[in-house]
Amino acid sequence: MKQQIISAAIAFAFALPACAQDAKVTIHVNEGTQKIHKEIYGQFAEHLGTCIYGGLWVGPNSSIPNTNGYRNDVLQALKDLKVPVLRWPGGCFADEYHWRDGIGPRENRPSLKNNNWGGTIEDNSFGTHEFLNLCEMLGCEPYISGNVGSGTVEELAKWVEYMTSEEGTPMAKLRKENGREKPWKVKYLGVGNESWGCGGNMRPEYYADLYRRYSIYCRNYDNNKLYKIASGASDYDYNWTKVLMDNVGDRMDGVSLHYYTCSGWDGSKGSATNFNNDEYYWTLGKCLEIEDVVKKHCDIMDEKDPQKKIGLLVDEWGTWWDEEPGTISGHLYQQNALRDALVAALSLNVFHRHCDRVRMANIAQIVNVLQSMILTDTKGTGHMVLTPTYHVFNMYKPFQEATYLPLDLKCDEMRVRHEMRKEMDVNKKDGFRRLPLVSASAAKTADGSIVISLTNVALNKAQEIEVDLEGVNAKSVTGQILTSKSEKDFNDFENPNRVQPVAFKDAKLKKGAITVTLPAKSIVILNVK
Repeated sequence: MKQQIISAAIAFAFALPACAQDAKVTIHVNEGTQKIHKEIYGQFAEHLGTCIYGGLWVGPNSSIPNTNGYRNDVLQALKDLKVPVLRWPGGCFADEYHWRDGIGPRENRPSLKNNNWGGTIEDNSFGTHEFLNLCEMLGCEPYISGNVGSGTVEELAKWVEYMTSEEGTPMAKLRKENGREKPWKVKYLGVGNESWGCGGNMRPEYYADLYRRYSIYCRNYDNNKLYKIASGASDYDYNWTKVLMDNVGDRMDGVSLHYYTCSGWDGSKGSATNFNNDEYYWTLGKCLEIEDVVKKHCDIMDEKDPQKKIGLLVDEWGTWWDEEPGTISGHLYQQNALRDALVAALSLNVFHRHCDRVRMANIAQIVNVLQSMILTDTKGTGHMVLTPTYHVFNMYKPFQEATYLPLDLKCDEMRVRHEMRKEMDVNKKDGFRRLPLVSASAAKTADGSIVISLTNVALNKAQEIEVDLEGVNAKSVTGQILTSKSEKDFNDFENPNRVQPVAFKDAKLKKGAITVTLPAKSIVILNVK
């Protein structure tokens, strides 16, 4: 697909160019052929911290307003977001989860210790029925992550049977005894999670053989057809993808990829809300490196699958910062600033550009964990706040199922350090990344409108952008903008609307062409008719 970035000027230090430079976006309106899969806007809910208990689920006896145990405020916010797919129960938790513990009368379900995330004791009141019923309420596809690390082939096979078999099988009978007469539709099945790490610490060759064994017993019952997903690589592990393509191949429908915008896995990762300019730009540079990672995995897949039948699913991505002070260790509760919203916008634009292979992406995670959509007060007050990242996903809804339009972008770039801390890149041949100051994406919706995303990552300079629609005369343009006074601004229970989208009025039409004044550190979505 066609996307060209041409550098007009480069800043070699952390300061931006002193003089303003124009940016130009040329959208090839008549060249779009690929669909932007709605599943790219997928979500992820793991049994981690208060994502499930206190986030999605409070139980039917809670004083917090709920519908059959699901928080009303969170439920409505997610309906408004039009969540296309929801991954559950993990994450690392999935490979220690035994589904039979989470069915039947809740008072009879055994408790378990969450060994991966803080040692929390959970009562299993949220299990298979609760998750799949939630997906039905949201109108989204469930994505089940199966236990390969500590489970058995029989256990996973019977879970699939329990969820999807119509009648005449032992698991269908058990499901009916537990109150669900008809089976659910379950499309996406992950055969293990992070099998190279918390999911079993396996070698790729060993996992490939396990996948072949497990997947064959996960059968299609009645009218349900599974889309089977192999546990794929962590960011730069290209050998893992190569081994799976060589040894599993078209026995899998998709292969996963995990990529976090994170400074490392040892020691401090930095604050979500207290950071300097260098750390701000480093974050956006690290975020955009996902494009190189996706490209390299796609190149490996293309060798064995040039027709792109196997999907690449980025089913964990997002920012990972230090836990907020005063919160429980291992619960990964972090705030969500305007900087995180910019990471979301840049990442989604990357996924658009590679939608011929990237079929799904699931940001981590949906409530109260890492780069979440929603934060809740779980102490009984019932407060809820929408994060800046939520607003990005909401603004980007028109891209779901729209036709991707290739574009050329000409803009300034700057160089940012490859590592978060200066002393870490002393021995590197080139310790810098290039960061374009503008990111853009475009698509044509079903009604013929053109939706355009424009992001300016510069902290102190507006961008004057010319948008060329290649001969298509625009009749009207409307838009929304997400920005704030500071890139550190965030929403909390005291100030829930500090960062929120408003109408954007700095897009001008002249003889069918569009010029845009894009403020510093802002995300704009335009709808052109």
